[in-house]
Amino acid sequence: MQALRVDRLTDDLSGVLLADVPPPARAPGEVRVAVRAASLNFPDLLMTRGEYQFKPKPPFTSGLEFAGEVLEADPDSGFAAGDKVMGGNKTGAFAEVASVPADKLSAMPQGLDFAAAAAMGAAYSTAYTGLVELGALRECQWVLVHGASGGVGLAACDLARALGARVIATTGSPAKAERIAALARPDAVILAEGQFRDQVSDITGGGLADIVFDPVGGDVFDESTRCVAFGGKLMVVGFTSGRIADIATNIPLIKGFSIVGLRAGEYARRFPERGRVIQSAITALAENGRINPAIDRTLPLSRWREGFEAMARRELVGKVVFVPGT
Repeated sequence: MQALRVDRLTDDLSGVLLADVPPPARAPGEVRVAVRAASLNFPDLLMTRGEYQFKPKPPFTSGLEFAGEVLEADPDSGFAAGDKVMGGNKTGAFAEVASVPADKLSAMPQGLDFAAAAAMGAAYSTAYTGLVELGALRECQWVLVHGASGGVGLAACDLARALGARVIATTGSPAKAERIAALARPDAVILAEGQFRDQVSDITGGGLADIVFDPVGGDVFDESTRCVAFGGKLMVVGFTSGRIADIATNIPLIKGFSIVGLRAGEYARRFPERGRVIQSAITALAENGRINPAIDRTLPLSRWREGFEAMARRELVGKVVFVPGT
């Protein structure tokens, strides 16, 4: 089968290649799946450089998440040949066949195609875990979502709106603002440059943001400490800016806000029953048409470099989905 392999860790994708490899063997407790679509996530790019917190040793098959059809499963796994599923693992999704533990899979929501299902999993589970599980989001609260052109940022905007919140989306690119407005339908889109606290204050009527959802970090995090309402939550989702911010602890003390770290995958591993609740809630929202993942482009896996380079250049508004076997 064809698989996207990381043979060496480099900063220019020179260690990544599309290779012919044997299909993965199915271990006990795993489900073997024919991958019909797989979506690109920022950690996939970081793992080609050895810059993500999870550091698989090369060679490995890239890809966090996919959607496809079950080929083989244990009788007691809850899955059978032909079932349409979504999910994944830390690696292995960018291939024609994947084999993952049964508890890493769920049934595809009815009404979604493979591309949408592949684009939904990690982004929406991150958004739901942060906003609902850890953020206790309520109707009419203000949510400030940074990095709103990315898959996770767009998912957070989409989910917050579906749950009745009011959303301010930010981007570092004026060219992306119109596309974010059309896809995410936030109450406002602003540029996360310099001092944007006054814009947030004006939009919220002086109340500031009840939840700040920040996958960017760096200067954006620094300014976000000025944008959180008293009693609010500043959610640390990632550091796509490249700089991990520092904070003087007197700032959250005086302003009365909480800093919350968000690792959705780890949360689901530690609390599997909550992970199942989260997945059920996302599935219900998708089947009712209340959430819809945004896809920037769908590419054959043979054009993997185009997707990775577009992500590295920060050109995307939404997810890249690869189709293995093409």
